[in-house]
Amino acid sequence: MRDYIINAPNLQSLSQRLSSFAVTVICWVMWGYLLYPIITLANWLRGDYSVINEMRWFGGYKSLLELLEIYVGTLMILGAVWFVWILMRKLRRQKILSAAEKTVTDNEISTFYHVETEQLVHFRLQQNVTVFFDTDGKIVNLE
Repeated sequence: MRDYIINAPNLQSLSQRLSSFAVTVICWVMWGYLLYPIITLANWLRGDYSVINEMRWFGGYKSLLELLEIYVGTLMILGAVWFVWILMRKLRRQKILSAAEKTVTDNEISTFYHVETEQLVHFRLQQNVTVFFDTDGKIVNLE
């Protein structure tokens, strides 16, 4: 099986890996925090009265309704942040597309990808080109 870039963590920097791990942990903690009262209520409604102390600790049904208000508010804030993020990406994309109109020569492309210019011109005329990468993401061979 081929190793795609997403399965090659050696291509990520240490800070990217640590930040990804931190975000994952934070999301799982938030998920558990949000679900714990609902799971407790479901167990109590199912007839498992060993969780009655947790229901008292949470404040019962009234407290659950207050928590649901917090959950809805949190979801609305997350939705607003998501919407702003989409708008920012759309505006940024338009700026990137306007910068993409710059013409790049074959020599610049071959220098960037570490291939010969003649190879680049030859493979541009082919219908199918297979590109082989090494573990660091550099082009090794073209077929």
